[in-house]
Amino acid sequence: MNCLIVYAHPNPKSFNAAVLKTVTDNLSATHTVQLIDLYADHFDPVLRFDDDHKRRDLTSDPATKRYRDLVTWADQFIFIFPIWWSGMPAMMKGFIDRVFVAGFAYHNTNTGLKGHLNGKAWIITTHNTPAFITPFAQDYGKVLKGQILKSCGIRPVKISQLTGIEKNSDQERQKKLAMIAQTAKTI
Repeated sequence: MNCLIVYAHPNPKSFNAAVLKTVTDNLSATHTVQLIDLYADHFDPVLRFDDDHKRRDLTSDPATKRYRDLVTWADQFIFIFPIWWSGMPAMMKGFIDRVFVAGFAYHNTNTGLKGHLNGKAWIITTHNTPAFITPFAQDYGKVLKGQILKSCGIRPVKISQLTGIEKNSDQERQKKLAMIAQTAKTI
């Protein structure tokens, strides 16, 4: 299986980095894995529309061609990012805005969006929201699942929310990483 990991965290020593390492260490060796580390790539998240940048041209933007090729290549998507202020990092949002574009990832129909992509996804988010509030909180992991990936044809989509990270002990963090390792082994 072709696994594409899309990762967004600016600190290479963060808990998110530990999540990324846990995922990559526990995916089956039979999979081919590619990583898009948006911060390491210095991805430009800014979507521009002006005389030189037309919305209709996003499907052929040379700056995002490598990313579109990887998205098309993938059978399994794994998104890893923190939730900040109830949203995904601007880097991840910019990636979605610039790569998952009309004409490439989907097109509009009279009854809604028709997805062009295939595969399944696993979204791993970290945040400090207490676990008991998580079901009620606006969470861009849920937005990515229900309003973006599914609309683009990617199904099923699983979400793993790692909550209360800032206050977790090292032992609690290790338990969360063990859970991620178990899930990664099943892909």
